[in-house]
Order: sequence, then C-alpha cells, then structure tokens
Amino acid sequence: MQERLSLFQHAFSVMPHLVCFAVKANSALAILDLLGRRGAGFDVVSGGELERVLAVDHRFAERVVFSGIGKTAPELDLALRSEILLFNVESEGELELLSERAAKLRKRARIALRVNPDVFAETHPYISTGLREHKFGIDIRRARAVYRKAGKSLEPAGVSVHIGSQIRGAEPFGAAAQRVAALIADLRKDGHVIRYMDAGGGLGIEYHADRPFDPEEKVREYAAALIPAAQSAGGVTLLLEPGRFLVAQAGALLARVLYVKKNGEKTFVITDAAMNDLIRPALYQAYHHIVPVARPRGKRRIVADVVGPVCESGDFFARDRELAPVRPGDLVAILDAGAYGMTLASNYNSRLRPAEVLVEGRRARLIRRRENIDDLLAPERLSHSL
Repeated sequence: MQERLSLFQHAFSVMPHLVCFAVKANSALAILDLLGRRGAGFDVVSGGELERVLAVDHRFAERVVFSGIGKTAPELDLALRSEILLFNVESEGELELLSERAAKLRKRARIALRVNPDVFAETHPYISTGLREHKFGIDIRRARAVYRKAGKSLEPAGVSVHIGSQIRGAEPFGAAAQRVAALIADLRKDGHVIRYMDAGGGLGIEYHADRPFDPEEKVREYAAALIPAAQSAGGVTLLLEPGRFLVAQAGALLARVLYVKKNGEKTFVITDAAMNDLIRPALYQAYHHIVPVARPRGKRRIVADVVGPVCESGDFFARDRELAPVRPGDLVAILDAGAYGMTLASNYNSRLRPAEVLVEGRRARLIRRRENIDDLLAPERLSHSL
C-alpha cells in the first residue's frame, strides 16, 4: 500500500496534486492512519466514512473531499463543522441543501460540481458511472448554469469527474479530463475562481495472476493521460481518488477447507469463508485467484467450484476452477481481497465477520478483532421489552 501511494505521488509530482484515498475501498482505521501519515487525503461518500477519518486524526479533515449522490443534512453539517477541503456536489437539490446548511451554520463551503462527461469506459456495468444514463453527477452541458445558482455560502472552487471503477486503459481518463479542462476555462470566463480539478479514481488492477501487470507502468500511463489536461487548465491542484489500486492486491482472505465433496461429475471445495465475507464473485462474477497456503501436494490439479456454507447457490468464490489439490483442514488464500472485501462484508446467515491483520515484512498486528456473538446481538431487543 505504501509503495502504491508513492507511485502516484511520484508520477504526479510535476504539478500540485493530492492523492485522496477512496475510503469505500477499505475503511480500516489502521489503513487510513497508514496512508494519512504518508500524505494521502481521503475521498468519502458518507458521514460514517468521514467519522472514520476524523477518528484517526481530526487534522485529516482538511484533506477530505466528500462525494456521493445522497448526502443528508446531518452528513453535510458534520462535513461543514469539520471544515473539509471540498464538497463534490451531484445535483441541484444537493446544492440548495448545502447552501441552506452552510448559511445556518455560518460556514462557507468550497464546492465542485461532479459533472457527467458522457465518456464510455469499458468495465462492469455496475461500476460504470460516466454516461448520461447513470445516476451520478450533473450533465456537463448544464454545469455552467448550475454553478451560477451557487448561493453566497458556497464557493465554486473546482470541477469533479468520476467515470467508473476497474478501468484498465488510460484513454477514457484523459478524454474526461480534457472535457473538464474546457469547462474550467468557461467557468473562469463566468467569474469563478476554479482551483481544483478532481479527476476521480477508477484505475484498475489485474486480478488474474497469469496475466502481466506492471503497476508502475499503469500509473505512468494514467499520469500521462491526466497531466496535460490538468496543466492546460492552468493554476489547478489535481485531486486523484484511487482506492482499489492502492489496497486490493495488498489483501487476501484466508479460508479453511471444511470438505471436498463430489456431486456427480462436479467437485466442490467447501470453505469456512462465504459470500458474506467477500461478495465480489457473487455480485460481479469477479475473478479472484485462489492458492493453497502450504506447498501443494504433488503436481496433480483438480477442477472444482470453491464455495462457502451460506444457503445460496450464488455463494461461490470460483466455478470450474483448476486448483492445486486440497484436503479438509487446509488453508487457502483468496487473493486481491484488500478492496471491497471487508467494506462489503455482512452478517448474512448470522455469520461473524473475520479478523483483520496488517502485515509489514515479518511483523503482523491485529487491527480488527474477530466478531463474537455479543457483537452480533448487541443492537437488538426482544419484542416483549416494548
């Protein structure tokens, strides 16, 4: 994670910039602390994520950008009182509410409209966000008119864009940034002092272990696509919001094999982990490489579905996957689970969420203990107590 953050900071060092880690990818307090102490800012999409950043260090608020299409009045109040760096506003209704809350609290909020540039990025449809038919952002063609509606409590200070997640090519990022740069020129003609270009996140990784992937080269290509557009805008600080790229490949989900079962011609490797621990395969049909923790026994391979114990046919990590042979009791590692693993985990089937361990070299420390049954039941009350 430290190395990936450094790649971004080095690649964009030719211009003012701030790398704002997308907290939704992995919101562990220890990881926010790790990145924050190394100069990262934070992109949050809820009041809860902001509270996590504040719990680590209140001073980090000045490096926070607040995105998301459904911000509530209490969330806006928290961000205003915390004096965050920038609000990424996604609708005219939000603009009106933020203006009202800022005036009530006697605060002045720096804003950027998140514009929708109508740029296609090849990725899973659930995580594509840059087209007009998506729920995110404001049509870039209407942006100038919306900026004019900003009340006295709001300071138009930037333009924001985010076209999706897990995007492998740099070209769509460059195309979106060029459209944003043109908008910034128009906004300055309208009298707005635009100081920030928020390019969003979305730079993808390679989940398939047998495919080439050079993170340094990917970041260089990404920087080469964004920097010319940002520099053409002139006088802006470039905000970047990587999430998955920083943390996904740093994390693995450890699972123990419970049973190896045959149903006709099918073989199933049943583990003690399930879709509630890592939902990406069930939700996105996402690929995660799976390897035995111990040295494999022999060279023979098996073809199996790797599944969990949850009562859903969609509870799987892999289907018809060629694997090293495993036996009950063996540990397997489900790789690249550092992003959208724990943050999407649930207690479905009343299962307890796992522990989290942070590793550096030969050192390891517990950063989240395993849940127990008291944690699971604590918020609930029996009906006869009403």
